[in-house]
Amino acid sequence: MLINRGLSLAVAIVYLVAAFVDGDGLIAAKVGVILLLPLACIWFPEALGNYTGVMRLQAITASTPAFLVCAGGWVLLVGVPLAAYFIMKASEQT
Repeated sequence: MLINRGLSLAVAIVYLVAAFVDGDGLIAAKVGVILLLPLACIWFPEALGNYTGVMRLQAITASTPAFLVCAGGWVLLVGVPLAAYFIMKASEQT
């Protein structure tokens, strides 16, 4: 778990520094807010996976395994930005 937390924090810091260098403080703050969900999924998968109740008028009746919550956090933290990057590069070539 410590490795997941350390690596995810390093990736998040890289994103924040890149946002600050490329834009300004406001963009970096927006990126920081966006990073809260994937970091929460990676850092606290047990607590988020054990949630049952009602969310957006939908009942959550069973818990989610912690490794799936953590994997989803990694997909949001690394997979989505990589996919966006490759889509942007592909659209520049056309």
